[in-house]
Amino acid sequence: MENQRLVNFLNQLLSNQFVMYVKLHRYHWFIQGRHFFQLHALFEEMYSKFASDLDTVAERILMIDGKPLATMSKYLKEATLVEANADDKEDEIMEQLMEDYKQLISEIREQGFHLADERSDEPTKDLLVSLLGSYEKYIWMLSAYRAYK
Repeated sequence: MENQRLVNFLNQLLSNQFVMYVKLHRYHWFIQGRHFFQLHALFEEMYSKFASDLDTVAERILMIDGKPLATMSKYLKEATLVEANADDKEDEIMEQLMEDYKQLISEIREQGFHLADERSDEPTKDLLVSLLGSYEKYIWMLSAYRAYK
């Protein structure tokens, strides 16, 4: 398949989105402390966004004649992000989320754009630009939150 490298990248992105989706659920369920209400709601917003994003990415893979991954074992094998640690504290959670978002952004910029450009695939590039914008917004929000503490 001519676009296999792009499909592979999108499946890696999809895998990372699933890791984030599960990680954010964990944070949503287990967050404690004086910022509980704020963070509980924020993590729900974030995982809801990932739920929508991962569906969009999977559908794009199908549109370009690829097959989206669809098992947890494959997601974990292809993901470049790591699962949540059982003992994460608030500061560790916020730091890890910032690093995860930065990694997603870096991979989109360094790999995804290039692969979409190689194929002259403007719809995929447009999707990646949209994801990039939302991920940058969360970095900004997390940075602002951390500055407040």
